[in-house]
Amino acid sequence: MVFSSAIFVFGFLPLLLGLYFLAAPKCRNYILLAFSLVFYGWGGPAYLILMVAVVMGDYVFALLISMTERERLRKLWVVLAVLGNLGCLGYYKYTNFLVENINGIFGTSIQVAKILLPIGISFFTFQAMSYVIDVYRRDVAVQKNPFYVMLYVALFPQLVAGPIVRYKTVEEEIISRKIRVDDVADGLERFIIGFGKKIIIANNTGAMADLIFAMPAVDAPLAWAGAIAYTLQIYFDFSAYSDMAIGLGRIFGFHFDENFNFPYVSRSVGDFWRRWHISLTTWFRDYVYIPLGGNRKGQPRMYFNMFVIWALTGIWHGAEWNFILWGLYYFIFQGAEKLFLGRILERIPRLFQHAYTLLVVTFGWVIFRCDDGLGHLARYGKAMFSFQARDRSMEILSGYLAKYGIYLVLGIILSIPIYRHVKGFLAGRLEHPAARTLAAGCGYLALLAVFYVSVLYLVNSTYNPFIYFRF
Repeated sequence: MVFSSAIFVFGFLPLLLGLYFLAAPKCRNYILLAFSLVFYGWGGPAYLILMVAVVMGDYVFALLISMTERERLRKLWVVLAVLGNLGCLGYYKYTNFLVENINGIFGTSIQVAKILLPIGISFFTFQAMSYVIDVYRRDVAVQKNPFYVMLYVALFPQLVAGPIVRYKTVEEEIISRKIRVDDVADGLERFIIGFGKKIIIANNTGAMADLIFAMPAVDAPLAWAGAIAYTLQIYFDFSAYSDMAIGLGRIFGFHFDENFNFPYVSRSVGDFWRRWHISLTTWFRDYVYIPLGGNRKGQPRMYFNMFVIWALTGIWHGAEWNFILWGLYYFIFQGAEKLFLGRILERIPRLFQHAYTLLVVTFGWVIFRCDDGLGHLARYGKAMFSFQARDRSMEILSGYLAKYGIYLVLGIILSIPIYRHVKGFLAGRLEHPAARTLAAGCGYLALLAVFYVSVLYLVNSTYNPFIYFRF
């Protein structure tokens, strides 16, 4: 089940909201948990059992850690928990990839059954693992109620595509939280904005990107158009999911941290990764980079630690060579910025800082997108920088722009924080109560219009993927 499906919007969510708000406060966690398990198990119960087993295993390890005084034994428990999570993730996500490469390198013929990837396994294993590590570090108190630990990991808004929520973020709200009208209103607004971003912009820019990337041969204009379309698709697809997840969490009384902060206005690659998928970036920083020594042990060690982080970031995203290459690509640029490029960027006009960052990021998404072989990536990248254009391709591109151009323009405009600035400006300027009421009314009408148009697009289209469900 996905947030942008009719069954969720008109069935699952209204039923849950009705039961949740009518129920006594002490019952709400159990209602949320039951619906979260249904949400995850909608496509089949097999992987629901896996997810429950992973979470309950981490629950037991956290209890063992909390009851153990000897440091060596505490370390043993946390190491076993981490190995269990990584083993589960590794088996389901990387077994087929490893076997294929072993067969290719050594000429062997090892045969394994095709292992299907459970939805959201990269997210829920990292989230469950962080809970055990935080209990070991004594950053959070162990939770003795297994249903609460299960709710923390399985809470449906963030279960299958993030953001990766830390236990300390929701520790108190799981135990006790209040439903506030302002939170519900803000949550609905955030959900509708995300819904519109996904259905109207991400789906249409994605359709254009799919058409171009599927072509056996492209020239420079088509290649750049496909790259730009995919750059917009992946941002509006993933940030929309985060918007909807954060909005739904707010409706139910949870306050998740932000996962995106307008990354395409960044002025460096480092700045981009402080704004993109923030929960994953901070997870690797806090649980891998800093424990490895961070930047505290000299420059050579810092660059080694960065290499490890970016290799893991690429591997985390998928069992294909292009993802590993994508991670190392960002290691090169971020390493260069720390070594010398950052000082150069500080001295040039901001326009060129933005242009440099967007160029690096856009080509990075081409590496990310070409997951059907490095040969495809080589051909596509060569086309982008060939500076060649054929009449036939220009005709094709004109047709695509006539159909999808409006969504590209909307995506570019909404990639910058216009909505936030306008909202802040009006809040600061409108002092008269009647003016505030009128502005609020216009805002609600605009949200209803976005929702209505999004529903029209939803019911008239069969194209509705979520990119990060693959991870």
